Amino acid sequence: MTEHRFEFDTLQAFADTLLREAGARAEDAACVAHHLVDANLKGHDSHGVGLLPAYLRHMREDLVNLGSTDRLLQETSVLLQMDADGGWGAPSGFRLIDRAIDKARAEGLAAATIGNVHHLGRIGAYAEKASAAGIASLHFVNVTDHGPLVAPYRGSDARFGTNPVCIGFPAAGKRAPFLLDIATSQIALGKVRVAAARGTQVPTGSLIDEKGLPTTDPSGMAGFELKGALTPMAGHKGYGLAFACEILAGVLSGCGTIQPANPRRGGIQNRMFSILINPDKFGDRAWMDAEIEAMADYALASPLMDWDSPVLYPGDPERAIAGKRRREGIPLHENTVKDLNKAADACNSAARL
Repeated sequence: MTEHRFEFDTLQAFADTLLREAGARAEDAACVAHHLVDANLKGHDSHGVGLLPAYLRHMREDLVNLGSTDRLLQETSVLLQMDADGGWGAPSGFRLIDRAIDKARAEGLAAATIGNVHHLGRIGAYAEKASAAGIASLHFVNVTDHGPLVAPYRGSDARFGTNPVCIGFPAAGKRAPFLLDIATSQIALGKVRVAAARGTQVPTGSLIDEKGLPTTDPSGMAGFELKGALTPMAGHKGYGLAFACEILAGVLSGCGTIQPANPRRGGIQNRMFSILINPDKFGDRAWMDAEIEAMADYALASPLMDWDSPVLYPGDPERAIAGKRRREGIPLHENTVKDLNKAADACNSAARL
C-alpha cells in the first residue's frame, strides 16, 4: 500500500482551488475545503477530500445550488428552522449552529433544524464548534437524494442512510471536550470506499452483498457504486437510532425522509435536528466539571484487556490523530491522489497534488 502525506494547508488550497474554479463562491469554497480537510486531520478520511470528486460531479449536474440563500422558516427564542435552498452543507450548517448557540446561551436550550442542504460532512465539527462556545449539543442526521445504503435489522437490502448521531459536551476541568460522533451503520460508507481503494477487507458483519449474504469484500461499493448494503451497528439498536434520525431530522425539518416517494437525483442531501444546551443554566458548573472529571477518571482506570489499546475518553482519538497528522502530514492512498488529480483534469484545472 503506497501512501502520500500532505500538509493541511496544501490539501485545503487544492480543494479550495477546484471548488472555486468549478463555480463555487469564494466563501463557500473556503468553508467546504476546510471542513473536508479537517475531517482528514481528525482521522475521518471517509468524510475528507476523497469526497471532492463527488462534490465536483454534483456541481456539474446541478445537484448543489451554487447561488443558494438560507431561508428562515421559523424562529422563536428557542426554535430555529432553516432551509438551505439546496446549498453547501458546511456553510449553512455552521451558520445554523452559530445562531442556535446564541439562543442556548440566552435561554438554556435551543432546538434547530436544517433541510434542503447538500452534504453536511463530519457532524462532529458542529459539536466541536458548540463545545468551544461552552455549549453541549446533540445532533441527529438523515441522508437523502440517493438510494439507501443500510439494511434494517433482519433485512437483506438497503432502506436507510448511514444517519449519523453526534453528542458533544464542553471541556470539564482537565478533560478536553467530550465528543461522540457515530454512524448508525456498523461502519460508514466512506470507510468502505477507503477500504476498496486500498484493496483491504471490511470487518466481518459490517456488509452484505447483492444477495443479502455477509461479505468482507468492499469492491461492490467502490467508485460510488451501490451494490449490497451496510449493516446497522449493534443490530436492533443501530436500526432504531437510524429510524429515529429519519423522524427527528427528516420529519421535523419538513424536508422528508429516504422513503422512495421523495427525490433521489443521485446527489447527497442531509437534514439535521440539533439540540443545544447551556450547562450553566442547569446547575453549578464547577460541580459539573468535577463530576465529569471523576467519572472520566473512574472509567479510564478500568484494567486493560490489551495493553496496546487503552480506554479512551470520547474525543481523544480525534485529538490524538490530529496531533500526529499535524506533525507527520495527512496520509492519502495513491488511488485517492489519482482520483483527485483526475477530478482536477475534469475541471480543466492546473491544480495537482
